[in-house]
Amino acid sequence: MKQHTIKKMIEGVGIGLHKGEPIHFSLHPLEENSGIVFYRTDTHTYIEAKPENVVDTTMATVIGKNGNNISTIEHLLSAIYAFGIDNVLIKIDASEAPVMDGSSASFCMMLNEVGLQEQKSNKRIMILNKEVEIQDGDKYVKLTPDVNQTYHFQIDFTHPAIGFQEQHFAFSKQLYIDEISRARTFGFLKDVQMLRAKNLALGASLENAIVLDNNTIINNDGLRYNNGFVRHKILDAIGDLALLGMPYLGKYESYAGSHHLNHLLTKEILKDTENYIIKDISSIEDITFSKAYA
Repeated sequence: MKQHTIKKMIEGVGIGLHKGEPIHFSLHPLEENSGIVFYRTDTHTYIEAKPENVVDTTMATVIGKNGNNISTIEHLLSAIYAFGIDNVLIKIDASEAPVMDGSSASFCMMLNEVGLQEQKSNKRIMILNKEVEIQDGDKYVKLTPDVNQTYHFQIDFTHPAIGFQEQHFAFSKQLYIDEISRARTFGFLKDVQMLRAKNLALGASLENAIVLDNNTIINNDGLRYNNGFVRHKILDAIGDLALLGMPYLGKYESYAGSHHLNHLLTKEILKDTENYIIKDISSIEDITFSKAYA
């Protein structure tokens, strides 16, 4: 299986979740072995999508260089990973990626429309050698060696509209589109005033987030999946772990995971080469993995 980029440039406009301003963005084909690279057109700054460039994980995953940051990249990265894109340049004229409708569905539609271009070099894949886990009290995230790529996420909120939810997801591109991509980000009405006092969530609305009051969901259209909250957590995790720089085989498990714990997990995996091997996908034996991206 070969590396892939997109066939041609695509562009769009969306609102920033935190600044509330229109953001122009475009995706461009990139040469093989380049990875995923962001470019701030307003500050002329290139930032590679790598764990060492993560500068904050408080409300989203934020990468930066020399004080030039790009926030809320996880939804876009999640779609790029799901489509099996190895190399792409993402140009953005602001300090955050657009939130679109709060899911990755819009990005998936754009990528599906433009299509992918096969490149000459073999795709590389990370294979876990041993379990790596990050814990914070009863919260945890971990990756365990496995011949497949699967996710098992659990959340438990005291809010009556959420409660305990769990979802098992066996990764493939099509299953991601069908079962994960439309799950929207969510937040609580009681937090809005506090966030806006900090100049955050200025662009949040019922159009780009599921909003909950003390008892229920206030969006008229409700959830797109009956357990959409935990599915969105998987969407986020896929985007966060895309910072590993390549597809991976392993079983991801989490209870009450977060952007911060996912970031610590990627750092922990990469800091010791005994945790993994990197393999070129070049032979018929890799056909099972290739089918995931069919």
